[in-house]
This record gives sequence, C-alpha cells and structure tokens, in this order.
Amino acid sequence: MNFKKKLASGKFVVLAEVDTPKGVNISELVTNASRIKGRVDAVLIPDMDNGVMRMSALGGGVLMHQQGLEPIIHIYCRDRNRMALQGDILAAHVLGIQNIVVVHGEEMAKGDHRDARPVDDLDEIGLINAARSLREGVDMAGFELKGTPDIIIGCTMPSYADEKALDAQIELAEKKVAAGAQFIISPYVFDMDRFVAFMEKAKGLGVPIIPTVFLLKSVGIARYMANYEPGAHISEQVIKRIRKSSDREMECIRIAGETIASLKEIAQGVKIQTLGWEHRLPAILDQAGL
Repeated sequence: MNFKKKLASGKFVVLAEVDTPKGVNISELVTNASRIKGRVDAVLIPDMDNGVMRMSALGGGVLMHQQGLEPIIHIYCRDRNRMALQGDILAAHVLGIQNIVVVHGEEMAKGDHRDARPVDDLDEIGLINAARSLREGVDMAGFELKGTPDIIIGCTMPSYADEKALDAQIELAEKKVAAGAQFIISPYVFDMDRFVAFMEKAKGLGVPIIPTVFLLKSVGIARYMANYEPGAHISEQVIKRIRKSSDREMECIRIAGETIASLKEIAQGVKIQTLGWEHRLPAILDQAGL
C-alpha cells in the first residue's frame, strides 16, 4: 500500500527523514535507505534545510525511488521563483516522486552560504495553491497543462512556546488546508500530555496529523533544546533519565522508540528525524515495535 492509500485509509504511517549528502558520494544515503526498506512507508528528503547547501531534494528523491522506497520531498520558496517551483513539481512527478511537503525555508544567515539571496516569490500558502492548481491541470499563469501531476501535498507546523502561539499556528494551518494541504507534519513530541492537548485543538483541521519524533542523541543536545528552543518542552525528567543511563546513546533511542509507540494510539503517523544519525533508524524502529 503506497503512502497516498495508507494515508486515506486512516492507518498509522511511518516516515523517516534522510538527508542528502553535501557532495556526490551517495554511498551512505543508499546504505541507510537499504536498512529501512520495507520498514517505513516513505522517506522524507529535506531540501537544503537549515540553509546548508546539499544535493537537492529532487535528486535525493529520485535516488530513493530507484532504491525502491517511496519519496516525499521538501519544497519551499526561499531558493526558487514560481516558475522554477512549478517546473520542479512537474519534474518530480515524471521522475517518480508524487509526494511533496511545503515547508518554511530557514534564513540564509543561519546557513553556510550567508551571502546567497533569498527569492521568496511566493509564501507557503501561495505555493500550496500553485501545487493544487498543477494537480488540477492549470499553471499559475492560467495555461492548461499537457498531462497533470497526481501529487499529494503536505505542509508543516513549527514548534510553539505557548497557547497564544499555538492558536496562531492552527489558524495558519487552517489556511494551508484550505489552500490544498492534505496532511500536516507537526512539531517535535517530547511531552505526551502536551501533544494530546495539541491534538484536541488540531483535530478540527480535518486532515491527518503526523507528529515528529526527534532523536536527542545526548544530554548536551537535550539540554540545549530545553534551554534555547522553548517550543521543544523537554522536561528535566527526560534529561535526568539520559544522564543517569549507563548507555546514553541507547537511552535516547529507547526514548524515541517509546514516544513512537505511544503515538500509535493518538496520531495517524510519525516522522522520525535523526539529523545525521540515519544509521540508527533501524534501532529506533525496533524499540517502537515497527
């Protein structure tokens, strides 16, 4: 069952995020993909996220398709104008990529090419509208297409520090869904009670919600996120649990696996994000019972 059908069926979907290389050596990418083939429903490919230049998501998506995994690629407005974005969506479909997620591109000042000029010809809602229009057979200039791309369009919600910020993000998500988004990837989950409260507010959006589970890797990363990413809401109890473990790396994997297992009863899927530790995805899946 492909991602589209499984999403429509209401079954729990498992997505794994895999970064493309900064270069052309694809051996690690291909090896990591082979380790999770048959264990995930789709592989999510970021497109130079965090402002770091890498192989494009389009290229990574094609490689995943060649390896027998279903790809989902990030697409956003920072690096391309509306013509290039539409062209990439059409090319993706022809090359075997039928799933896209419209995301917000990080500022160039935080990346490794700080002198690069952002484009931002469209915003997220404009890009979702453009993708939906292509799916309906018309480009943004109103011209009919010769063949239409059968694509699934997703969007994201960023983390939120408080209820006021959450309300604003849900209001924006409603506009994204109205524009054509068919599923939403929501922020990191470290506090299950807080996520349950989030789902109560988000269920009115009327589309599947796929939360993100992030592999913390270490006490230092957990502490940093707790201190400097207020939307993460990592408790002292979680940090203490990692610090006291005799095998801290494995403890982080257990925490991720336990979180995923808990989400099976609440959400319609999960996105697993490891940021360079894709080789640990099988262990996380094992811990989650997947």
